[in-house]
Amino acid sequence: MAKSNQKPSKQTPKSSARLVYWVGGIVLLVIIAIIFIGKQSNHVEKQDAFSYKDQPYLGEKSAPVNIVEFGDYKCPYCKAFNESFVPEIKKQVVDTGKAKFYFINYAFINVDSKRAAKFAETVYKELGNETFWKFHDLLYEKQPDDKKYEQMDYYTDEFLEKTLAEIADQKEVDQVVKAYQNGEGDAPFQKDMDTVKELKVESTPTLFINGKQFNGKTFDDFIKMVNKAEKES
Repeated sequence: MAKSNQKPSKQTPKSSARLVYWVGGIVLLVIIAIIFIGKQSNHVEKQDAFSYKDQPYLGEKSAPVNIVEFGDYKCPYCKAFNESFVPEIKKQVVDTGKAKFYFINYAFINVDSKRAAKFAETVYKELGNETFWKFHDLLYEKQPDDKKYEQMDYYTDEFLEKTLAEIADQKEVDQVVKAYQNGEGDAPFQKDMDTVKELKVESTPTLFINGKQFNGKTFDDFIKMVNKAEKES
């Protein structure tokens, strides 16, 4: 887990991780962090604390359960989560029409965390949901395995532009770059960060299910919470 030890005016990130997920009877040793941080009473646990409007998501619009991941594109545990856990979420609760899966930025690790987040927000705004998720997955795929890059300015403007060019034509790339340079990604990024502050999210990845933080330790715990949320919807 990438954790932000933050005071009101300053954030200092550090990493730690643990979790063993059982999925479909197979042991997945995945270094991810969906662990309870701090006192549960510190977190807002109301579905209306979220504004899902204009947020990218996977799944059917009519799905009754809203799953939200708070992540940082520089977080190595978010990368592991995206590669090992998200596919199971999609398979078991998104593709079945039970849940929608949202991504909200919590960019705190380095300066390029914010740059990547704002650029991704611009991709979503200009090219839509489908292209956003392709870009989202590609960013995690391209995240270096060596953790020394975590505190290096790796996601440069040039890197982000070239990455987008792998999934979009030049006209679309130019459209996104122009909008990004005009600050089109700033407002949605700030909206995400305001949500982080309101909910007192302290680490990445962190999950919420219908407005309540997931504090379990197994995939079975996760499924049980999703099923409970569906029944209460």
